[in-house]
Amino acid sequence: MTILRHIPFLKEVVLYTLTAFGGPQGHFGMMLKTFVKKHRYISEEELVEYYSFCQLLPGASSTQLITLIGYKRGGVSLAVITLLIWITPACILMGALSFLLTSFQHQELSNNIFTFIQPMAIGFLAYAAVRAFGISIHNLITQIIMLVAMAATYLMFKTPWIFPLLIIAGGIATNFSSKRIPAQEKVKPKQIRWTNIWLFVIIFLIAGALSETARKQEWPNRKAFNLFENFYRFGSFVFGGGDVLLPMMLDQYVARPTEPRFADSSKQVIKIEKTDLLTGYGMVRAIPGPVFSVASFAGGMVLEKQGKDMQLLGCVIGSIAIFLPSALLVLFFFPVWQYLKKYVVVYRAIEGINAVVVGVMWAATLYLLHDIPLADFNKTSIISMLVIVTTFILLRYTKVPAPFIVLGCLFFGWVFHS
Repeated sequence: MTILRHIPFLKEVVLYTLTAFGGPQGHFGMMLKTFVKKHRYISEEELVEYYSFCQLLPGASSTQLITLIGYKRGGVSLAVITLLIWITPACILMGALSFLLTSFQHQELSNNIFTFIQPMAIGFLAYAAVRAFGISIHNLITQIIMLVAMAATYLMFKTPWIFPLLIIAGGIATNFSSKRIPAQEKVKPKQIRWTNIWLFVIIFLIAGALSETARKQEWPNRKAFNLFENFYRFGSFVFGGGDVLLPMMLDQYVARPTEPRFADSSKQVIKIEKTDLLTGYGMVRAIPGPVFSVASFAGGMVLEKQGKDMQLLGCVIGSIAIFLPSALLVLFFFPVWQYLKKYVVVYRAIEGINAVVVGVMWAATLYLLHDIPLADFNKTSIISMLVIVTTFILLRYTKVPAPFIVLGCLFFGWVFHS
C-alpha cells in the first residue's frame, strides 16, 4: 500500500478526530457528513451496513466503524493507521486529565464552553436517523421493526444486551420474506486473517493468567497486570458503548474494593474514588474522540500513587487494553461477514438489521433529549432546542462542514457564559 496515495483521506480523518464531539451518538452523523456527503469515500448504504455490523460486536463501536472505513479504503495497514489517528488525541487528553486531577485535587473544572455540544450531538444524530430512514425503511415489516426497536431501546437504553438481541431479532424477522439476492458481479472475497482471532484469544488467556498470578503472589507491580486484564476484559465484553462501560468500572474500581475480603490487601487492590471516576467520565463527553478513552484516565488514576512514570504507564496500558480487542475482533469478523453476505439468509437479515439500527438512532435521539431541561422552559433550554434544530438544518440543507458547526457551538457556549 502506498501511504502517500491516502494522505487526503488521512487528513480528513485527523480533522474529523479533532472535531468529533458528542460521543458515539454524534459520531455517526459526522461520519455521514464527512466521509459520505463531502468526499464520498464510502456510500451511505455501506456506512449503514458497517454500523449495523459493529453493533453485533463488543467493544467501541465508533472506533470499529472508523477503522472499517480505513479498511475499505486501503486494507489492514490503512485501517490500523486510521485507528491510531482516531484514538491518540482523546487518550492523550484523558491521560493528561489524570495528572491534572492528581496535581490539583478537587479543583472544579469548568465545562461552560461545552454547554451546547450535547444539543449539537442530538442534531447530528437526528440528521443521521433521517438519512438512514430513507436508505433502510422501504416496506411495512421494516417500519414495524424500526418502531419496535425504537421503543425497546428507549425503555432499556442502558441494558447491555438490548442492542445485539434486537439486531438478531430483526435479522430473523426479515428472513420470513421471499426477498432474493440480485444478480451481482463475482467479487473475490478478502482473505480471512485467522491471526487476529488467535491473537485475541491468546492475549485474553495470558492477561488473565498473569493478572491472577500477580494477585496471588503479590508482585510489586501487580496493579499494572491487573489493570491490563481489567480493560482488555471490558473491551472484549462490553456491548452498548460507554454508557455500559461506566457501570462496569464503578463495580470494579469503586464497589469491589470495599468488600470485606479485600480489607487485608487494600494497598494492592485497584481502587478509584467515585467522584474522580465520574469526573473523568463527564470530561470524556466534552472532548473529541471515543468515549472509551476514559480508560486512559482510569489507568493513570490507578497507578498515580506509584510515581509519575508508573502513572504514565497506567495511561498507556488503559489505552492499549481497551481498544485492542475492538480492533482485533472487527478486523477478523468483517471479512467473514462479507463472505456470509452471499447467502440468502444473511442477505435477508441485513434488511432487518438496518431497520433496527434506524430504530436505535431514533431512540438515542429521544433519550438524549432527557438531558435538555424542556420542562423548565428557561433560556438555556430554549437555546439548546434552537441549536438542535439549527444543526439539523445546516447538515440537511447546506454544505457547511461539520467541524465548523462544532467550533460554532463551542464559541457560542463560551459567549453565553462570558
